[in-house]
Amino acid sequence: MGDAEETPQLTRRSRRTTKRRRRVSVLGVIGELLITVGVLAFLYVGWQLWLGDVIQGAQKNAAGSELSEQWAQAAETGSPTPDASASPEPTATTDADVSIPVLGQPDDAQEFAVMRVPRWGSDYMVPVAGGVTRARTLDPIGIGHYPGTQMPGETGNFAVAGHRTTYGKPFSDIETLRIGDAIVVETEAGWYTYRFRTLEYVKPTETSVLNATPQLDVAAGDAYITLTSCSPRWSMTERIVAYGVFESFTPREAGPPASLTEGIA
Repeated sequence: MGDAEETPQLTRRSRRTTKRRRRVSVLGVIGELLITVGVLAFLYVGWQLWLGDVIQGAQKNAAGSELSEQWAQAAETGSPTPDASASPEPTATTDADVSIPVLGQPDDAQEFAVMRVPRWGSDYMVPVAGGVTRARTLDPIGIGHYPGTQMPGETGNFAVAGHRTTYGKPFSDIETLRIGDAIVVETEAGWYTYRFRTLEYVKPTETSVLNATPQLDVAAGDAYITLTSCSPRWSMTERIVAYGVFESFTPREAGPPASLTEGIA
């Protein structure tokens, strides 16, 4: 009789224990899901901040290298490359009396040059295309040319823009430039060498940095280059602006200029 009386109590206790285990199990699953979501989010942020940039930066450098090789091969065979910009017209001469070709304004997203900065490594070769929209130029191609500003080697201001973070961040190291550093713009015609002069920080509304004569202690009537990017990193509250002064043009038939290897270990 005693055993029979204890059986219902044991059964009720067993049911309560089972319910508790089920509750614990559901909470455990939810917790594991939240942890998994957190890990995935962390991995995604890591991809965006580092690995994705590394991969996309390498892809853009490879695209620039390929474009440079196409121009070199075209020069050897004497045939122009497809989709080239308007035929250059000599408008000035260097100290060596070499005619400086000036290309016509490119179409939106049309690649016409490759930027090379020895300070940023021998493999830095980022394509330059017309326009500065993110969707068509800055994100997929790399560096964008402000429409209406001058072209490489032309009297006035050759102004370009590029990301400082994400999408390969071509201007990530803009603040590392030193006075006299070479900024070389390669086109099908040859290489335009500029020398870095100074940096400044301005508000996004300060469009005067795109003027034909930049905000420098320089004379009008010369050729300049202006690189713009966001500042600080991961913010758009300011713009970091790098200025350079045109030094020389080296025609393709003369071979790559010495400025391409300056400062490269």
